[in-house]
Amino acid sequence: ILFTFVSLALLLLLLYLRNPYICQDLSYTITAIKIAIRMSKFKKQKPFYSILDCFLDQVARQPHKKFIVFEESSYTYSQADKESNRVARALSKHAQLKEGDTVALFLGNEPQFVWIWLALTKLGCNASLLNYNIRSKSLLHCFSCCEAKVLVAGADLRGAVEEVLPTLNQQGVRVFILSEDCDVEGIESLSDKIQQASDQPLSPQLRANINLKSPALYIYTSGTTGLPKAAVINHERLWMASFVQAVAGVRSDDIIYVYLPLYHSSGFLMGLCGAIEKGITVVLRRKFSASHFWNDCRKYNVTVIQYIGEIMRYLCNTPKRDNDRDHKVRLALGNGIRADTWTDFLQRFGAIRICECYGATEGNIGFVNYAGKVGAIGKENFLHKMGCPYALIRYDTEKEEPVKDSRGFCIEVPRGETGLLIARIAERSPFIGYAKNSQQTEKKKVRDVFVKGDLYFNSGDLLKIDNEGFVFFQDRIGDTFRWKGENVATTEVADHLLMVDCIKEANVYGVKVPGHEGRIGMAALTLKENMDFDGKAAYQHVKNFLPSYARPRFIRIQDALVVTGTFKQMKVKLGEEGFNPAVIRDPLFYLEDNKGYVPMTQEIFSSIAEGRIRL
Repeated sequence: ILFTFVSLALLLLLLYLRNPYICQDLSYTITAIKIAIRMSKFKKQKPFYSILDCFLDQVARQPHKKFIVFEESSYTYSQADKESNRVARALSKHAQLKEGDTVALFLGNEPQFVWIWLALTKLGCNASLLNYNIRSKSLLHCFSCCEAKVLVAGADLRGAVEEVLPTLNQQGVRVFILSEDCDVEGIESLSDKIQQASDQPLSPQLRANINLKSPALYIYTSGTTGLPKAAVINHERLWMASFVQAVAGVRSDDIIYVYLPLYHSSGFLMGLCGAIEKGITVVLRRKFSASHFWNDCRKYNVTVIQYIGEIMRYLCNTPKRDNDRDHKVRLALGNGIRADTWTDFLQRFGAIRICECYGATEGNIGFVNYAGKVGAIGKENFLHKMGCPYALIRYDTEKEEPVKDSRGFCIEVPRGETGLLIARIAERSPFIGYAKNSQQTEKKKVRDVFVKGDLYFNSGDLLKIDNEGFVFFQDRIGDTFRWKGENVATTEVADHLLMVDCIKEANVYGVKVPGHEGRIGMAALTLKENMDFDGKAAYQHVKNFLPSYARPRFIRIQDALVVTGTFKQMKVKLGEEGFNPAVIRDPLFYLEDNKGYVPMTQEIFSSIAEGRIRL
């Protein structure tokens, strides 16, 4: 017996030494199998079991549990059910909605957003989640994508609606506003109609024809490069996104803090729908606030937070306080945290488990860093790869196309090398694409990749996988530029600039220079409070850590970096604006050979433009 025990202990030790993450791998595998079993049950179940049915089960199971906490109000699962019944009856009667119709939601984070979405699902309708920051041309474009019959807008967005009202009326769109009354012709009030409606349950027959493949939502990509595109989210995709909380280890007694916009997949799918799947409480906030963040967490006993993009950096940049570790947050779930911020965040705010995820709203591939390795966006797992085959292929950033071998097929990169992530489009990993935009949908497809006739989704992201199977984000295709025949990764350059003491935020991009191939590096920076740009320190740092071709040649100092509603940095517009001091009012600096950063003058600009200064 002793020999068997010792042999088993040695075997376990050997396995652990070969793979220190074996316990996390095992836990993830078990969770993935459980999710796969649930999904196969949903596929066979008649009638179809949707996230709404899951919500109604939670209402029956725990009617008095808090579902939404918002400012000084809270609503139980039962109250949320009744509120959404009222909305459904009001919309059914006054907007004459029927199964399959699309309704556009144009409002901020508030309980009404959740009630309206639940109401639409009860009626068998689809919700088109509009970004409340968009206006005029973009707003109208979003309507043409999803063919919405009705618009429901928040009272605070009335001005934006009035701007486009003539066109909406022309298109026959019914417009409702969340107020008691409205004196504008063509806009109907909705709040009064909701109050008058009954809160009795609705017949499931209203959504009898909905199935796993039916569209559930339209979620718009942020449009960092042009007009937003409407990603079609079907019920299967909605379920899969809601399971991310289970993979991350969210428990049924957790309380999640949702301040990311509900019009976006992180806040809506991973946050709200994930909370319904787990039957937990959602603390909803209108907008992110770095100064209120931890006070909210303490006030509402938050245990799970979400993050995206630069949020964690904003939190790390707030003034330090004695009670920074006084909170109940145990898990942070999100994407886009840089390795340096990750470390700073843990040192400052305590042992919070960070579960970094990767995926695009419309994509058919995602990763979860369930092992918590700092800097990684995910970890490879054999089950995941079986269910959704993917590869990293060699990519030419200058030609902006995959590198092909002599037979015309793509080349997979070896471990440790950067490649473009592609994922096979198949029944188990479908790519639905964008509503009413076949051209953009086609652009995301790659054909004849490894054999004739195969079809893959082009993620547009350059990733790297190390020997332990950890996946690391390198750059987006459009964010990598070529200078002097070399690839420059904007995120790597930005990471180095952020190490300079005076720099708070950095957005790196390439700008065109007359008479030169490719693009040269430029960075838009914001500075820390009460600090000036230290050109000497910045030059010393980029000189020590970056090759000459990757050092930003121009620096632009801004009061605030321009970001999208989901905190993605805008690079395209900055790139187009270039480095002409006659055009740009912000302070500009130029990296003079062997001298460092000097103020940019019109004379320097003219010399570069006329070719007297060779870069």
